[in-house]
Amino acid sequence: MISEEATSLRDTLSRYSRPGVLYEVMEDGRLLCSACGHRCRIGAGKEGICKVRYNRDGVLYVPHGYVSGIQVDPIEKKPFFHVLPGSPALSFGMLGCDYHCAYCQNWFTSQAIRDPGATARPRAITAGELVDLALRHRAPVITSTYNEPLITSEWAVEIFRLAGQHGIICSYVSNGNGTTEVLEYIRPFIRMYKIDLKSFRQKNYQQLGGRLNSVLDTIVALRDVGIWLEVVTLVIEGFNDSDGELRDIAGFLAGVSPEIPWHVTAFHRDYRMVDPEDTGAATLIRAATIGKEQGLHYVYAGNIPGGLGDLENTVCPSCKTTLVERTGFRVTANHMVDGSCPRCSGTIPGIWSAPAENNPA
Repeated sequence: MISEEATSLRDTLSRYSRPGVLYEVMEDGRLLCSACGHRCRIGAGKEGICKVRYNRDGVLYVPHGYVSGIQVDPIEKKPFFHVLPGSPALSFGMLGCDYHCAYCQNWFTSQAIRDPGATARPRAITAGELVDLALRHRAPVITSTYNEPLITSEWAVEIFRLAGQHGIICSYVSNGNGTTEVLEYIRPFIRMYKIDLKSFRQKNYQQLGGRLNSVLDTIVALRDVGIWLEVVTLVIEGFNDSDGELRDIAGFLAGVSPEIPWHVTAFHRDYRMVDPEDTGAATLIRAATIGKEQGLHYVYAGNIPGGLGDLENTVCPSCKTTLVERTGFRVTANHMVDGSCPRCSGTIPGIWSAPAENNPA
């Protein structure tokens, strides 16, 4: 049964929507949405799994003209460790998600329509106002985050198109449940993408409401088109922390490219997942060791600031010189020289300078 609060929020969100483009009309009149890997077939008056894309009179309406959260974060919090170290990133999020992870740390936005306990609500804003905020805070990056950005891609592209005219780098922080259509749609406007690779077992993804293969396909596709990619795995005891599964994740990433940074981060009990113990440093160090054994050049451990040795730092894979030193989300030293190691001159992959213009108008 739909709660009164959810009904009220749906009514509110209907005022923050407009016709989308990531869909096609099927022979039976349903709308085939291509914003995420679910590829929902949405009947008249119905909505997709995400709860925010819906069929009104044969047209797919999608979110537009609002945020549910906005703040300036350090770019390391996304986390991007190979992009403009120490820089601020204007981060915005909306409502809804195509997953329903029991441990979601942003459940108050992502599960707002499903869960009456979620308190996030929309706040009207224009694309110009968002870009002005980034310029005012001297943020060289704008990131769509906090909920799943793929399902609000039409709105993101409106923002990113304008941001690109000011040389602002645009990015997604996403579960990676993409499609060929949505990646082609956003590709001209984004330079970097962070994916949560939550597991390497379909049975685990099924619990979260997703499909493993869709995420793996998105990882490959992003690398193929040259979008900078970093991957995060939140390591959870009893869910995805076995040596075998961690080895499978790292081996897959190394097979795509050993230069993909892999972040293994600590789970903290949140939302509806309160049974597993918080992930300890020893587990993350084990995961990082496996990542390096599988051939990944850049493996990071996070969410336990100062307790992980040098696993928060960027180290040259050739000569082992420490290049960027971090504690948590804070950069304490940056020894890089124009994207290279100062000792051996080896090139370190990433985005180390903000271009004057990085996106098409």
